[in-house]
Amino acid sequence: MSEADGTPAGWQGGTVWLTGLPSAGKTTIAAGLAEQLSAEGHRAQVLDGDEIRAALSPDLGFSKADRDTSVRRIGFVARLLAEHGVTVLAPVIAPYAESRAAVRDQHVARGVGYLEVHVATPVEICADRDVKSLYARQAAGEISGLTGADDPYEAPVDPDLRIHTQHNTIDESVRQVRALLAARGL
Repeated sequence: MSEADGTPAGWQGGTVWLTGLPSAGKTTIAAGLAEQLSAEGHRAQVLDGDEIRAALSPDLGFSKADRDTSVRRIGFVARLLAEHGVTVLAPVIAPYAESRAAVRDQHVARGVGYLEVHVATPVEICADRDVKSLYARQAAGEISGLTGADDPYEAPVDPDLRIHTQHNTIDESVRQVRALLAARGL
């Protein structure tokens, strides 16, 4: 890429996969980072897990197999964009290690940068934030299968970065991910 198309020389594009429980802060961090990257002249795109799932996978439920399919579809779109020099920020719960590994493998097989960021917010803090009232609805018996409440979340064992949002401001979390990107040359 060149500076003529708005992408600084040397910037390759890649995917930053932000995984964590509902209301952990994934989308907030991704949006803040996308704003910063855009201000720096980089092409960045947020692929919000809920929005992309609704667009690409409205036929899927929340079984383990359906969640796996949704994650793999989002990963495929992320890789396609990243191959074209876009820094993709994918805030996706992606509760299962196997699905996340498949997305990483897709990227590695094509030589596309991939970083996994675990937004490691404790479930109690997520439930207090409850941005979409999911935890309240689950507690009231209105929904089931909520990741971290009555459905499992397999936390990454060795992510590229682990952020504890209960100890950081949004700006601090964004800075941590931006520093990781800089260190990796993305």
